[in-house]
Amino acid sequence: MRKMVALFLTLALLGTGVAPALAETTLEKIARTETLTIGTRTGSPPFGYVNSKNEWVGFSIDLAEQLVLPAISQKLGKQIKLEKKESAPPTRIPLLTSNAVDLIAETMTDTRSRRDSVDFSLTFFVTGAQFLVKKGSPIKGIKNIDGKRIAAQQGSTNARIIREKAPKAVLREFPDQPAAFQALLQGQVDAYTNDGIQLAGLKVKAPNPAQWEIVGDFYSYEPYGMAMRRNDADFRAVVNNGLMDGIESGKFFEIYEKWFGPKGELPYPMTPQVRSFMLLQVVPK
Repeated sequence: MRKMVALFLTLALLGTGVAPALAETTLEKIARTETLTIGTRTGSPPFGYVNSKNEWVGFSIDLAEQLVLPAISQKLGKQIKLEKKESAPPTRIPLLTSNAVDLIAETMTDTRSRRDSVDFSLTFFVTGAQFLVKKGSPIKGIKNIDGKRIAAQQGSTNARIIREKAPKAVLREFPDQPAAFQALLQGQVDAYTNDGIQLAGLKVKAPNPAQWEIVGDFYSYEPYGMAMRRNDADFRAVVNNGLMDGIESGKFFEIYEKWFGPKGELPYPMTPQVRSFMLLQVVPK
């Protein structure tokens, strides 16, 4: 009997010794590395792109650097630096789940299906899908694209909605926005569909902006949020607190004005309704 008890205790101790360690939380990882790693875009002006000075800049990057990063530094009691890695619709969720990045800060629409894979911050931008076409094109919206060659980004909500709402369109998916736009420039497709604000950014950066026009009513609702690994409530709370503090203090609206105001990179005035929506996301302290 004593031998059996001794054997049981030995096995229990061995089991304890080989038990896997608890997974590291995002805040623990950031505290250890002293770095917040975000996934963002290099060719999606003005949210994330490389400018003429070879600087990686954008609205989403500013939000992460000026609102989220200080909140994390305060929470951890140490100065945290920001590191950027390129992400795109096909790669951003794998980048999160593999721990290559801690936060996706770009043009990612918060959807119910994506919430099965990641968690989202509060909404920081609202837009909807439209079409970019050559001026004079017969395409005026989603109702008349049957048989037309339509470019979209792989893994985007736009591509999914085109498949659902316009199954007779010839959908061609591209790995990123520059590749899709290049196909439009070369006449390989008849239109490029994306969120209206992103199309406006492409148009203003095109060699001949007057050659292109954005057409159609919004055929989707696209609320952008920052994505993070699921079930990490502490990290999500810090990200949201940083964004809410920025909205409450007005810093968020200053950053918005920098990029989308009359003198910004891409004039896109915030409507009173969107401003009210942003303010209503701020919960009391």
